[in-house]
Amino acid sequence: MFSVTNILIFVTIVAYLAMVVFVGFKFSKQNKDTDDFYLGGRKLGPFVTAMSAEASDMSSWLLLGLPGVAYLSGLADASWTAIGLALGTYLNWLIVAKKIRRYSVKINAITIPEFFTKRYHDKNNILQTIAAVVIVIFFIPYTGSGFAACGKLFQSLFGIDYHAAMIVSAVVIAIYTSLGGFLAASTTDFIQSIVMTIAIITVFGFGVSVAGGWGAVMDNASALPGYLALTASHVASTGGSSPYGFLTIVSTMAWGLGYFGMPHILLRFMAARKEEELTFSRRIASVWVVISMTVAIFIGVVGLAMSNVGAIDKLEGSASETVLVKIANLLATHNWLCAVIAGVILAGVLAATMSTADSQLLAAASSITEDIISAKFGIKFDAKKQMLVARISVLCISLFGMVIAWNPDSSVFKIVSFAWAGFGAAFGPVVLLALFWKRSNLPGAIAGMVSGGAMVFLWKFVISKLGGAFAIYELLPAFIFAIIVNVIVSLSTKEPDAEMLKEFDEVHANN
Repeated sequence: MFSVTNILIFVTIVAYLAMVVFVGFKFSKQNKDTDDFYLGGRKLGPFVTAMSAEASDMSSWLLLGLPGVAYLSGLADASWTAIGLALGTYLNWLIVAKKIRRYSVKINAITIPEFFTKRYHDKNNILQTIAAVVIVIFFIPYTGSGFAACGKLFQSLFGIDYHAAMIVSAVVIAIYTSLGGFLAASTTDFIQSIVMTIAIITVFGFGVSVAGGWGAVMDNASALPGYLALTASHVASTGGSSPYGFLTIVSTMAWGLGYFGMPHILLRFMAARKEEELTFSRRIASVWVVISMTVAIFIGVVGLAMSNVGAIDKLEGSASETVLVKIANLLATHNWLCAVIAGVILAGVLAATMSTADSQLLAAASSITEDIISAKFGIKFDAKKQMLVARISVLCISLFGMVIAWNPDSSVFKIVSFAWAGFGAAFGPVVLLALFWKRSNLPGAIAGMVSGGAMVFLWKFVISKLGGAFAIYELLPAFIFAIIVNVIVSLSTKEPDAEMLKEFDEVHANN
């Protein structure tokens, strides 16, 4: 039986979901062809470009995964991850954004696989097909992690069956994405970034108050071995600490390398209205990322202090990822206004999830329709049928994502970590060399992409089991290996043709 508090929270969240579906309907009328559906006709302004890119980047990981890691083990793991991500965010905006926007316009590419193919003049579409397969392989579990986060949210709040909640959430995301396409996803991502910001700031302030003030929070954290250290990690099961060495720090910061290969972020760069506006977008995005991750980490620290004073339950294992939800739930018990505010906060969790899932659905759908069906198999449709196939692809990928999310005990952080490594290693080196190395060629790009993606699996499931120095985040060795392979193969094979070199020079001549 729902209480008045739960009803108010539920109504607020439903109103939010209705709003994003409305946005989908509104923008569905602006999608005349797949260029509009997948890239918004390159019409994104600086604010929407910046905030939609970061909202689609952070996902439920920001509000669930990051606070959960800090809650369990303290600052080290969460902080070094955040530092790596902040650096990666800034560098991606600084060196990649303008270049890939300019290059994609020059060669008329609307998807990342199509960019690779046209950049390297791949007449047989081999690279485009491989890239599309990589996107599908890694985006389906990534999308599934978002659906899982939605299911956990509703189950934790209302006691609703996890599977029912997950399915309903997935259906809503699929509906507004399939209707509105890229413009709907980007506009809702912009709105969702605002909601996410409100959520983390409100939860942080309320949590500090309940825990007895900032001093009490710090006193609690200081009493735990390794909790506030950046070179040690707290071990909750033993009450002790374990060293957090240099290799682990480097491995953790390697998260930042993933940005160079994230299709849903790179597409925002390509869709920017004007190249010159990307400088302003970079500043907005960088500041927001630093502030939001810092606050998210300390929500975990504050949440642990609240557990210790009995304000919220003690959380263990993957349950730590619900710490923000628990705090919001406590806020809702004060009065009806607090219940509505809690509803907005919890809508922020949905926002974080949906803002990534919609972008991933579009990227995966574009790979299937544009890069596999049309480019590889040569099946052509008129504009109306193209739109229909695109929307059906979104719905089909959503179904696969639901299958991945079916296990309620799956960790959002772990799923995102693996998918992030996959994209970072398979695409990141290819993107960087395609944009900045004139000698890079098609065989090198193919070899680098395949070796990077394969090494992620090999390191994760085989090499890392050896332990010791091998137990590092798979993205780091896979990224390095992919670059080396790409360079060696490029230098060992035929130089790029004159037309390809001319395109490269023309893109760089405008610096």
